[in-house]
Amino acid sequence: MVRLFRRTGTRSTRHPSGLRVSLAHDRPRLAHEHDMPQKTHRRLAPHEGDAGRPRSGPLAELRSALSGRSVAGQVFVLQVVIVLLLVVTAVAALLLQVQHDTTQEARNRSLAVAQAFAHAPGTREALTGPNPTAVLQPKAEAARKAAPVDFIVVMNTQGIRYTHPKPDRIGKKFVGNIAPAVAGGTVTEVINGTIGRLVQAVVPVKAPDGKVVGLVSAGITTKHVGGAANRQLPLVLAAAAVGLGLATAGTALVSRRLLRQTRGLGPREMTRMYEHHDAVLHSVREGVIIVGAEGELLLANDEANRLLDLPADAERRHVTELGLPPETAALLASGRVATDEVHLVGDRLLAVNQRPTDLEGGPAGTVATLRDSTELRALSGKAELARERLTLLYDASVGIGTSLDVTRTAEELAELAVPRFADFITVDLFDSVLKGEEPEAGSDLRRTAFSGIREDPPLYPVGQRIRFVDSTPQAHSLGSGQTMLEPRLGEAPGWLAQDVERTTQVVEYGIHSLITVPVRAGNLVLGVVNFWRSEKAEPFDPEELTLAEELVARAAVSIDNARRYTREHSMAVTLQRSLLPRKLPEQDALDLAYRYLPAHAGVGGDWFDVLPLSGARVALVVGDVVGHGLHAAATMGRLRTAVHNFSALDLPPDELLSLLDELVGRIDQDETAEGGSAPVTGATCLYAIYDPVSRRCTIARAGHPPPALIRPDGSVEFPDVPAGPPLGLGGLPFETADIELGEGSRLVLYTDGLVEDRERDIDTGLDLLRTALSRSGPSPEDTCRAVLDSRLSLRPSDDIALIVARTRALPDGQVAEWEVPADPAAVGKVRVSVTRRLAEWGLEELTFSTELILSELVTNAIRYGSEPVRVRVLRDRSLICEVSDGSSTSPHLRYAAMTDEGGRGLFLVSQIAERWGTRYTPTGKIIWAEQPLS
Repeated sequence: MVRLFRRTGTRSTRHPSGLRVSLAHDRPRLAHEHDMPQKTHRRLAPHEGDAGRPRSGPLAELRSALSGRSVAGQVFVLQVVIVLLLVVTAVAALLLQVQHDTTQEARNRSLAVAQAFAHAPGTREALTGPNPTAVLQPKAEAARKAAPVDFIVVMNTQGIRYTHPKPDRIGKKFVGNIAPAVAGGTVTEVINGTIGRLVQAVVPVKAPDGKVVGLVSAGITTKHVGGAANRQLPLVLAAAAVGLGLATAGTALVSRRLLRQTRGLGPREMTRMYEHHDAVLHSVREGVIIVGAEGELLLANDEANRLLDLPADAERRHVTELGLPPETAALLASGRVATDEVHLVGDRLLAVNQRPTDLEGGPAGTVATLRDSTELRALSGKAELARERLTLLYDASVGIGTSLDVTRTAEELAELAVPRFADFITVDLFDSVLKGEEPEAGSDLRRTAFSGIREDPPLYPVGQRIRFVDSTPQAHSLGSGQTMLEPRLGEAPGWLAQDVERTTQVVEYGIHSLITVPVRAGNLVLGVVNFWRSEKAEPFDPEELTLAEELVARAAVSIDNARRYTREHSMAVTLQRSLLPRKLPEQDALDLAYRYLPAHAGVGGDWFDVLPLSGARVALVVGDVVGHGLHAAATMGRLRTAVHNFSALDLPPDELLSLLDELVGRIDQDETAEGGSAPVTGATCLYAIYDPVSRRCTIARAGHPPPALIRPDGSVEFPDVPAGPPLGLGGLPFETADIELGEGSRLVLYTDGLVEDRERDIDTGLDLLRTALSRSGPSPEDTCRAVLDSRLSLRPSDDIALIVARTRALPDGQVAEWEVPADPAAVGKVRVSVTRRLAEWGLEELTFSTELILSELVTNAIRYGSEPVRVRVLRDRSLICEVSDGSSTSPHLRYAAMTDEGGRGLFLVSQIAERWGTRYTPTGKIIWAEQPLS
């Protein structure tokens, strides 16, 4: 039943199932039928005369039901009539059945009695006897009384009676049809006889030869047979009366309930109300569906059928069986509350509102309204597309350019835009751009980056050099600096001319649209970015072309920054590499191995050096300038050059560091005064001199980490070398430490990048270094490898310089030493001793030059120096002659005048020897000269 309620902005309907549906403008309102207040209820056609009449109470409702003017009354009358018809029909059927059964029973009984008497002994003989009546009458009466029949008549074949219950009827003709019996058959018929309506049967009495000799008839009136049925009829009528009463009472109760449901409306009112309900329910622009407690669809209006595309037999089927999208079906079957929940059904975007119907005792289930918001889909789609594009541009601003590497920046662009913007992206840059230089017009490009939804497109692979023909979009973009759009590649002859075989494969692969954007940085075109589309059937449009330009413009800034950084970094690396030793000098005092690892960010100021000194000694240097970049590299080069110059003076380590400290201080002052660059914020240095003759190593350090020493037995220690202040502070002296090294010891020098970073302090780094050194092999190469392998998982934030030196000792047989008295005559003895030793070493060809050098040097020591005077000859890679004395006065080379009597000896020494020089000792000085052995 349906009832319309008038409310402001609300249309309410009631479904026949008892659910009331409120069709509001924004969302459904459900209520049970009793939820609606009486004051909001108005019947469309109220009954006349209802005003002032009570509408409540069982009697009033019953009178209304019995009045017949309402639907309830008409239903009541109809149900009473139906019950009466059923009762009358039942009684008539009973009577007919009783009549039929009575007749049938009478037929059976009369036939049985007649046959029994006809076949009784003596009946046939009596019929053929002289007086049949006298014999058969007593028997017939006795049988009649014994059997429940009204008469037994025996007659001849002409129908003349021999017996009858009434004697006066004997001898008269039998009333009835006897012809079949005379013919030998049996007759049963219903007639109206002298004793009333009866059923009689006639059977023949046959002789042994089959001849009919007489007839026997038995009959019974129907009133004697149907007495039991007549006794049952009052019981049937009484039961019908009780049933009628009960049916009337039930009908009254149903009518009362129906009266309550229909509010006393008449049929015409109900028809008009249903028409209104149907018009409202099926004409609204919102879909309405009612779902039962078990998830079955109870009702769906026309709009719901259209929006959901429901099948014709949708009602009473479970909502999950209607072909709806899984999310929508799950919502309708769940019964949960939903407000403006958006679901995509087919090509429509539906806003679903759902409420339960079991509030305040209503029937279980839910009612949902569906509103088609597809018209808003275009606007929301455009807004969503704009949001996605803004998100893409934002991600590009933060995700491209995370590293100052040109190739990686190009890869970030390609990875970011796939598949969010294009299916495939290729980035082609000039080779010169990859090297940090400006692009060269007319040169080839190199495919720098690729990203795609698949890995097998027939595009040029990464790393291949490409030269685009003039007709291609890429060539136009490179030449004009403008973005090119090819919506249909299969119809672009200019692009197809690039490589007919490859471009044909690209089109067959499914790639059908292209946007080519030049990578512009100011007036420079660094390359092109190609956006390829294959999955989406539509080609790129002008709006997407604008997005591609913005995307590449943001990436171009990062690519150009990476290019500039690559150029600066290459220059810095070139400068740094040129300042570091390209190969180690040849010497026999140490076996050396080294490693240099630049920092991942920028160029640092770490350096190392190996400097051969006089007397077969070797100096090892490791230094570090704080900071990165060209300034640190240039400062490192200046310090390394200064160490080279200072080492040529054969200065002790502490004095050399003092001079280096003074130099750094002057560099800081000069650069601060000029204001052109930042001063040196810190520099450290370690300087060590190893003497293979004495096997002693003298070490001094200025703010540098201590060296590590691996003894020949494999034990690792860090010698206690006094830590001086870093270079440039000034005002404090440096101290040295003398360490005696056994042959085969390994001295490990390094910079702080090896043992120190942001995540751990130097003590932890030294412990790790000790562990790595204890596990290293015996050679310097093995030691370097073991140390660096322990740091493979780290990304050093500072440069690392590492040098490992395994000591050698100069054998005693290669060293000759003599003490010389302060007597000029001792010079001859020295020459004789040296000649003899040279002969032992097989160096006779150097005898003359060696005698000359020693004669001059010893003579000068005796004449101008002080005791003790000593001579030492070393056979190393060269022949080294050393003359020492206790004086600190150093001789100077000069040109002697023609009139000078002396002053030419040192000149002769410089001409004969390959190198010569002076070094000072704590007790005096040593003049030395070296001669090549070959």
